Amino acid sequence: EQVTHVVTDKTGTLTEGRPEVTEMFSAPSIGEERLLAWAAALEQGSEHPLAQAVVKAAQARQIAIPAVENFDSVTGAGVGGRVDGRPIRVGKRVWLEAEGVTIAPEFEAQSQRLLGSGGTVIWVAIENEVVGLLALADPIKATTAEAIQRLHDLGLKIVMLTGDHRVTAEAVAKQLGIDDVRAQLAPQDKQKIVEELRREGHVVAMAGDGINDAPALAAADVGIAMGTGTDVAIESAGITLVKGDLRGIVNALALSRRVMKNIRQN
Repeated sequence: EQVTHVVTDKTGTLTEGRPEVTEMFSAPSIGEERLLAWAAALEQGSEHPLAQAVVKAAQARQIAIPAVENFDSVTGAGVGGRVDGRPIRVGKRVWLEAEGVTIAPEFEAQSQRLLGSGGTVIWVAIENEVVGLLALADPIKATTAEAIQRLHDLGLKIVMLTGDHRVTAEAVAKQLGIDDVRAQLAPQDKQKIVEELRREGHVVAMAGDGINDAPALAAADVGIAMGTGTDVAIESAGITLVKGDLRGIVNALALSRRVMKNIRQN
């Protein structure tokens, strides 16, 4: 009843959580088919929706997915290993740059174009050089815009937290009219932001669907999990929206306000 801020994850919460590979851009010496095969080989080891989308794209094109040696996963960053005898890393740009990977101007230009349309970009590098990009799109749920508008009508502020690139996050936030955007976050950052808002005196409801959201769901005054998400998110939350429809948050708030009004009247 007293919630002032709804903090929400993006992928699987505001969006369908079923991203698809929409475009690829590779170095001429590699080619799109080999690029996708390498990326899918490494992403097979991850349960993230983006990783699954890459694997499905390779399977849909009937591309043989090679074996991986020395597989390694860095939470919130990407995956790496040896594929076809070559050291390959697949993941976020900031991670690859931190690892000393160089980015040619043509990849820089392509990434900006793809991000500007609200897509997510996965980077692929061999040794210390980017050799390709995969663009993924995750449609916004049909009910999300209405839910955000109704929450605004109730006087709440909406804060979106995402590990996605800032350009992608802002494109989605602009489309939905979200008040505050925090992008390029590590999983632990979401919990810190929820705790920070509470220290400032706000009453926070956190909505999320993934493993990475569980600490923030537990840290919020009210945790709201998508029933379409992971078990650990549901276990960490006080409310579960069985169908993953954000309008359920509006209904929960309205119900709570009416119940508390009845209690005070009685």
